[in-house]
Amino acid sequence: MPESLPELSPAELARYSRHLLLEQVGLAGQRRIAAARVLVIGAGGLGSPAGLYLAAAGIGTLGIADLDRVEAHNLQRQLLHDTASVGEPKVSSAARRLRGLNPHVRVVEHASGVTTENAPGLFANYDVIVDGTDNFDARYMNNDAAFHAGKPLVFGSVFKFEGQVAVFDPAHDGPCYRCLFPEPPASGSVPGCGEAGVLGALCGVIGSLQALETIKLVTGVGAPLRGKLLTYDALTQTFQTLALARNPSCPLCGDGAIAPAAQLPPRAPDAPREISAAEARHRLDTTPEQTLLLDVREPWETEIVRIAGAEHIPMRQVPARLSTLPKDRDLLVLCHHGSRSRQVSEFLRAQGFPRAINVAGGIAAWTDEVDPSLVRY
Repeated sequence: MPESLPELSPAELARYSRHLLLEQVGLAGQRRIAAARVLVIGAGGLGSPAGLYLAAAGIGTLGIADLDRVEAHNLQRQLLHDTASVGEPKVSSAARRLRGLNPHVRVVEHASGVTTENAPGLFANYDVIVDGTDNFDARYMNNDAAFHAGKPLVFGSVFKFEGQVAVFDPAHDGPCYRCLFPEPPASGSVPGCGEAGVLGALCGVIGSLQALETIKLVTGVGAPLRGKLLTYDALTQTFQTLALARNPSCPLCGDGAIAPAAQLPPRAPDAPREISAAEARHRLDTTPEQTLLLDVREPWETEIVRIAGAEHIPMRQVPARLSTLPKDRDLLVLCHHGSRSRQVSEFLRAQGFPRAINVAGGIAAWTDEVDPSLVRY
């Protein structure tokens, strides 16, 4: 946090009057909020409520990092976006909404998302990192980068009807994400919301709690969830708080640990990590002997619609089928909307398949960009 705190204009004082009435916040606390720099990673289910409440609170600089585009199925829970923004980059849609909500907040768009290459410099520019991502590779990468940058990471996750929130802050003697989960689960062993589903309003609860924890960190009010994991069950409306101790054997922040700065494998020089559906079709047409389309959807999904010539291996079966996949061809990985396929493509790269490439937007984008005759679901 900057040592000098900004003065607030009369318009800002009026806008934040309900904060100023709180004895624990007051003018000094609101000035700390105005001086704060917060990065929200993911403009999705968690990033939407977190971003909205942080902007409304008056966070001085609010960064939004996401490389995805808005899709219709996002709108069930991702309230930063609306129907008119479908197809637009999420950071653009989110920034427009946040600037409209509070013109006093400086919103910074990071359209490339967070990568192993840009994370060190990116995190250095912010005081607090809010993790709203939905896959394990990204969570480990964000955790590791936040540790090396010495910044607190406000973690949130959702699954079906359950959510979790924690503050990982080893710089202040707290545990990190690896203290809780030292290694990521096997690819495909834990389904994401694209496979298992998620209750939209649950994202609002967890993302709002992330915003609240961020404001506590910024203002110094209350006791943040350092060394604690808050769990929430939406079906029974119950919260539990579990104590988390720093693990002295943690591979990242443990005593004497030397850990990599990120979990994801380095970028392969000969293949991009992601291409559009149109580019995938072009590669299949022009270099078929060098290209394989790998469909990782479930069997019931391929009964609805499939692309001729695609190799079908459900996501959960990929680890057992590695020996059947070529390492000398472009592996274009496709699912329904691009989430599962991104996880599989990163898993394949980590297993020695440098030409594994995610097809952005999955078969839904294929229908839009390549073959409108395909059935949508």
